[in-house]
Amino acid sequence: MSSTNPRKIGENQYQIDADTNLGMKVPVRIYADEPLMQKMLSDRTIMQARNVASIPGIVGHSVVLPDGHEGYGFPVGGVAAMDAEEGMISPGGVGYDINCGVRLLRSNLSEQTVRSKLKELVTDLFSSIPSGVGSKGAVKLTHSELDEVLVNGVNWAIDHGYGSSDDADVCEENGQIPNADPNKVSEKARKRGAPQLGSLGSGNHFLEVQKVAEVHDQEAAKRMGIEEGTITILIHCGSRGFGHQVCSDYLRVSEQAMQKYDINLPDRELACVPNNSEEGESYRKAMFSALNFAWSNRQMLTHWTRNSFQRIFNQSESDLDMKLVYDVAHNIAKVEKHKVDGYDRNLVVHRKGATRAFPANRDEIPSKYRDLGQPVLVPGSMGTASWILLGQPNSMNLSFGSTAHGAGRTMSRSKARRNYTENDVKKSLNDKGIFIKALTRDGVVEETPQAYKDVDSVVNVSHNLGIATKVAKLVPIGVIKG
Repeated sequence: MSSTNPRKIGENQYQIDADTNLGMKVPVRIYADEPLMQKMLSDRTIMQARNVASIPGIVGHSVVLPDGHEGYGFPVGGVAAMDAEEGMISPGGVGYDINCGVRLLRSNLSEQTVRSKLKELVTDLFSSIPSGVGSKGAVKLTHSELDEVLVNGVNWAIDHGYGSSDDADVCEENGQIPNADPNKVSEKARKRGAPQLGSLGSGNHFLEVQKVAEVHDQEAAKRMGIEEGTITILIHCGSRGFGHQVCSDYLRVSEQAMQKYDINLPDRELACVPNNSEEGESYRKAMFSALNFAWSNRQMLTHWTRNSFQRIFNQSESDLDMKLVYDVAHNIAKVEKHKVDGYDRNLVVHRKGATRAFPANRDEIPSKYRDLGQPVLVPGSMGTASWILLGQPNSMNLSFGSTAHGAGRTMSRSKARRNYTENDVKKSLNDKGIFIKALTRDGVVEETPQAYKDVDSVVNVSHNLGIATKVAKLVPIGVIKG
């Protein structure tokens, strides 16, 4: 019997060998430095990754990325690839906030220009972008209009005057994944989601005005329109109550179907169904609907962000050159072609709190960046840096074309509320030159930078392994939160 403790197999690489006595079908591979590893060992991250390794049809290895921490069933910062024919699809392997993702806008404004009107700008953004728990968006959708959003994704928003087709060109899946089916979505998900389209939400979602503090890869930065000293905007949000309800609905469906398919797992939170089963197809079509909802949502927030900048700086969008750099999805499962044991195989790659990081010349990358590699956006917490990375070939061998999606929590929300006050957090941000507008006290306190791992350490592991390498470091100067 093998040890259940991770052993070091290389720089920033650890492994737990497959142990059939524990039902493991593949090893667990963990990418971390020593302090990040210690944090993972202090919660259920590693145990959950071991449980994931027991899901029927999993191939290669169960992956934990450097931002890994415990989640629902699967660790957040986890990647699992299942054989598309014989393997499973698992709602817990995608998570509740389906297509929680980030998009980055660039501008030609200097830090100096923006600082002179920072409070005015952040206040305008805060008043024009709906945020907070259960916040309502700015559009009222009929049943059939919601169907259009769920099928057309970002294109629905663009067709309704929110931005242009240039934006769709630089979204993962061009902001619209085919084969979404609104008929597979419950009435409850519709009721929760319809009023929330065009809202930021709460929790770790935010909109940040940032400055480009460091450029590490000049060629890639130039291609993305990123220059040191200029201002960028990062928008981090997902599918709101809509995606949450889709996940809840299909976790129930999967739990009930496991007996029918004779699936036995060490943790019922891993509930899954065969990818090609009727239940698996239904979940995929509903999940794809939520993906499209989230892309449309982020597109609307982008439009209102541009409008705020136009108002405050009294310049047109083209004067400001506010182009979308890229939009990545974090919580997603889709079929991709990967090499396993030397053969190309179709796999259902579950990325939960993980970002796709494909290298150059993959068809899935927008033509603008195809010969370069996929831009990767890694948001930090609201008081620390975020990073732009570039997908690299090692990601294909090590992590099924994936890297970390953020800093990763180290402190529960309730512990943050016990240990910090709103004034403490605002003062420490203010001391760093960061102005924040938030709807609630908890929204500030729960997201205190101290509740997160050091994003630079997380990014260094990715960079050193050649999964995704550093392009530029972005530092916040203004934040809005729910």
